[in-house]
Amino acid sequence: MPVRRLDPVLIDRIAAGEVVERPASAVKELVENALDAGAKRIEIALQEGGRRLIRVVDDGEGMTPDDLALAVDRHATSKLPDGDLSNIATLGFRGEALPSIGSVARLDITTRRAGADHASHLRVDFGLKQEVSPASGPQGTRVEIGDLFLATPARLKFLKTDRAEAQAVADVVKRLAMAHPRVRFALSGDNLSGFDHVDCGAGDEGRLARISQILGADFTPNALAVNAEREGFRLTGFAGLPTFHRANAQAQYLYVNGRPVRDKVLNGAVRAAYMDYLPSDRHPALALFLACDPRFVDVNVHPAKAEVRFRDPGLVRGLIIGALRQTLAGALHRASTTGGARTLETLARGPQGWRPPVPQNAQWDWRNSPSSPGFTESAQASFASDVATPMADVRAHDAAPMTEALDAPLGAARTQVHDTYIVAQTRDGIVIVDQHAAHERLVYEKLKRQREETGIARQLLLIPAIVEMDEGDVERLLSHAGELEASGLAIESFGPGAVAVREVPAILAKADPIRLVRDVADTLAEHGSATSLAKGLDHVLATMACHHSVRAGRRLTGDEMNALLREMEATPGSGQCNHGRPTYVELKLADVEKLFGRR
Repeated sequence: MPVRRLDPVLIDRIAAGEVVERPASAVKELVENALDAGAKRIEIALQEGGRRLIRVVDDGEGMTPDDLALAVDRHATSKLPDGDLSNIATLGFRGEALPSIGSVARLDITTRRAGADHASHLRVDFGLKQEVSPASGPQGTRVEIGDLFLATPARLKFLKTDRAEAQAVADVVKRLAMAHPRVRFALSGDNLSGFDHVDCGAGDEGRLARISQILGADFTPNALAVNAEREGFRLTGFAGLPTFHRANAQAQYLYVNGRPVRDKVLNGAVRAAYMDYLPSDRHPALALFLACDPRFVDVNVHPAKAEVRFRDPGLVRGLIIGALRQTLAGALHRASTTGGARTLETLARGPQGWRPPVPQNAQWDWRNSPSSPGFTESAQASFASDVATPMADVRAHDAAPMTEALDAPLGAARTQVHDTYIVAQTRDGIVIVDQHAAHERLVYEKLKRQREETGIARQLLLIPAIVEMDEGDVERLLSHAGELEASGLAIESFGPGAVAVREVPAILAKADPIRLVRDVADTLAEHGSATSLAKGLDHVLATMACHHSVRAGRRLTGDEMNALLREMEATPGSGQCNHGRPTYVELKLADVEKLFGRR
């Protein structure tokens, strides 16, 4: 078949597919244009998820009639004043958004520059550009996109439901709003819950307020400020506590020079930083802003500007991992405040669960109230019959708590419940600690410090322990023998299908070496091949820590309980165990009093 040139309008529609994949893509381009124009107020409205109508109105500097005529032409932009692609200091460029949108929709633009006598209007009807005409309108720009993809049925066919497309638009607007707390963002339309994020002010307080508008009010008390700088890169923002985690990564907001990105280097650095605190199926909530010279990063590698390429990705990765780890270590024992809220909700429901409402014509009975305590007459009787076998150790309550202990973050130990949970009293509430989970974390952190500083102290076994296991596990253990020895566990081959354990970490001298080695073999099988060796060895240390930690069911004296609390307060990461679960929950006295109707 002969070679022929495509129609210019068809060329534009093909090119538009790289930039405008769905309504959210068009909204992103228009909002970025508004931000580049210095807008302080941006309003977005949708109909049918953006298929029927997208309207973006801003109060930016606007355009002159000549600028408006050029804005919808190919290869025309105001984003490259010096033509240097390596020095892009705006949110725009790469997309040529307006001509792309105009080729696949009805595009109406009304704009007025500050000081102009009147506004100007231009319409592009599926690639057919009309003349600029005078119009009325305030300063700024109003862009309306109608019947998106009507001229390209194939692309229209692959759009999702109106609700899904509207939610994608909401996500795009939220990501842009988070980076600009001084700008008011309003979103409305069908198939979505609109919002109006007002100006939050300047500085870290304003940024945190905007982040909390998007991630929820619970983020503020669980946020840690991040501030680090290295070789021309500066990292700021807020990271959530490890126990304030999510089931997916949707609550992670990453920015480079104010541009929201989804970058593998940044995402990988976040995972590595939280690796020691979270299970693999949970994700932290955070908003991080990386600032650098535009020449250090290429933002022009993706049509939708969603990816970036750093000149030195190793430097960026190291900065993020180091800053986050230092921030998390500085939080010491802190755990998320939502744990206490969930505990109160559970207590309010009571053991009987939800009770059906009483009919209006029935006599009111407090026992049927959903908020009533979960005690029944039978429960009181069984409680009275069990007095001879108490489930709480009150030895710590024999003496009055010391004043300095009450003022400590985790308070003074008052009792041990079910030989598993320590109940401590603070000035304004109570703290419940899972003794096994807490001590497991403390031992793990101690082993890590020993490994990094002086090497883990080892204890020679009087008689080597022989461990028989599958030959694959034996081979895996022996292949990591050097690293295991650095972790305090010395093993050697003992014929086919067995290893001899000659030394164990001194802190684990009383642990069962056979069970310990089997668990280490399972840990290496799970993590040693799929992840880096360093991560696998951290899991080995976590396994060892679990063997030494205070088990559930062991009674502790008052001094032991208080010593555990004080060590938690001084140990980084002690707010969660090695598996990412919280080690304690805190209940404020005011909230407890509400349960009993005292407030």
